[in-house]
Amino acid sequence: MKKFLVFLLVATMVIGLVGCNKSEKVNNGNTATSIKDGVYEGVGTGKGGEIKVEVTIADDTITDIKVLNHNETPGFDTAMETLTESIISQNSLEVDGVSGCTFTSNGFLEAVNSALKAAGATPDMLKKIDVAASSVSKEEVIKTHDVVVIGAGGAGLSAAIEAKAAGADVIVLEKMPMAGGNTLISGAEYACSNNWLQKKEGIEDSIELHIQDTLKGGDNKGNEELVRVLAENALAGAEWLRDEVGVVWEDELMFFGGHSVKRSLVPAGASGKEIITKQLAKAESMGISVLLNTKATDLIVDENGKVVGVKAEDEKTNYTFNTNKAVIIASGGFGSNIEMRKKYNPDIDETILSTNSTGSTGDGITMAEKVGADLVGMEYIQTYPICDPLTGTLLYYDDARLYGHTVIVNKEGKRFVEELGRRDVMSMAIKAQTGHVCYELIDQKGFEASKLQENHEPELDYLYKNDLLVKADTIKEAAEFFGIDAVELQKTVDKYNGYVADGKDPEFNKRSLPSTIEVGPFYILKATPAVHHTMGGIKINTKAQVLNKEGNVIEGLYAAGEVTGGVQGANRLGSNALADITVFGRIAGQNAAK
Repeated sequence: MKKFLVFLLVATMVIGLVGCNKSEKVNNGNTATSIKDGVYEGVGTGKGGEIKVEVTIADDTITDIKVLNHNETPGFDTAMETLTESIISQNSLEVDGVSGCTFTSNGFLEAVNSALKAAGATPDMLKKIDVAASSVSKEEVIKTHDVVVIGAGGAGLSAAIEAKAAGADVIVLEKMPMAGGNTLISGAEYACSNNWLQKKEGIEDSIELHIQDTLKGGDNKGNEELVRVLAENALAGAEWLRDEVGVVWEDELMFFGGHSVKRSLVPAGASGKEIITKQLAKAESMGISVLLNTKATDLIVDENGKVVGVKAEDEKTNYTFNTNKAVIIASGGFGSNIEMRKKYNPDIDETILSTNSTGSTGDGITMAEKVGADLVGMEYIQTYPICDPLTGTLLYYDDARLYGHTVIVNKEGKRFVEELGRRDVMSMAIKAQTGHVCYELIDQKGFEASKLQENHEPELDYLYKNDLLVKADTIKEAAEFFGIDAVELQKTVDKYNGYVADGKDPEFNKRSLPSTIEVGPFYILKATPAVHHTMGGIKINTKAQVLNKEGNVIEGLYAAGEVTGGVQGANRLGSNALADITVFGRIAGQNAAK
């Protein structure tokens, strides 16, 4: 019996020792289940569709992540590089998503998790690394340039390119991990009178008409001198983007609400990525440095009140950028700064979503105000009528409305506003409807004419997946998907088709009636308004110089784009923003380099 008990004890000890060998001891004795070394693939879904990655694992550690394919918007795809660096440095998937790139970040992390699953592992099985914050202080760096541009959106890049072309040494500071700002996520249509496509189509237009449309659209609150500069130089700006920067314009025009005639150029792909990618390529070819993840914090002013530099910072460095000539603020508006919105317009609170880049927080406005700049029109905040009810994102699907092919109805199946009306008027009309939403209906021929599948397929996939868009063989079936009164909707469509045949809309005076809605299948989109543009900002003159509260120029300081106020008045007409940022961005760059 004693021999048997000794045998059992020895056997138990052996089994225990063998069991211990099944785990590796790491991190001072803590055990972690081993992951088989290898290379594993994973798939996630980003804003542009499928993201496929290849993850290399060795010794319970992610040593490499390669993106095999994706369709994310250029600029937003840099989020995957940032996340790769964070994941590898921490050997963990518990990392923050990249600000402004939520969909791309989520899709990328989903893909890496999928690769771990393919390895038969979970994130908690990765070897733990001590990532306690380093106590090492930031490096202090002092540099000097002729011109410093704050903001790498459409206005900032236009300014930088022109300043460099004029012979200045230029650097651009961008606080976000990607360049582009609101320009990148816009449709980037561009309003200009007397353009080459208008002449081709026989459309009569004039600079004066563009001026009057813009002033009227802004409730005559805009500065007429600035509006005149915008309209008089818009065509030259579009040609400069085409001939000098390499932007490709489509061979068609869009008709935006509030404009008297069809005058808006459309960039290739009907997206701002055409503008930004071409501007970045031009800047790189000219040797212009663009520092990403670098936030400007303060303007430097000398004893005479002249702006002579910028304080900035990134994760590891505090910068002092001194200037020989000037600073240009082109940091965008404040549509994503809820507290600033409420300060100037309490009605635009946290209950209203935003289409804006998360970087649109009014930093440039605050910096300018600290050195005495005057502000104008800060209470004027515009909403865009057709946005994602879940996220507030502007929907490119709305191109169909701008081509004139849609009918917009409420839950009761009735029209309630002109489909090509002013953005603010449409937005307020939609907010007054049941559920604060609208429904945009088009038929198959309108769908094809608007090039939605060709230009915006990833967005369509997202909308279908989230039950925000339906495709059906009949109007009745499409209406029932959203609980719309199908009988009333059919009556509305029949009446509208009659207006198209007559060439006149007696109910809402729709400005363009290109086609009926009668060829199936039919599509209905559910949408809501969201904050889109802040018309107020830094006060400037026609030379893009910043003015103080006494109306005098602040030497060494220029501003352009949405960060400025006075150009758009109380409301901005669609497609005027791209003309604004290009015209005044160029003016700021040319004058700052002198």
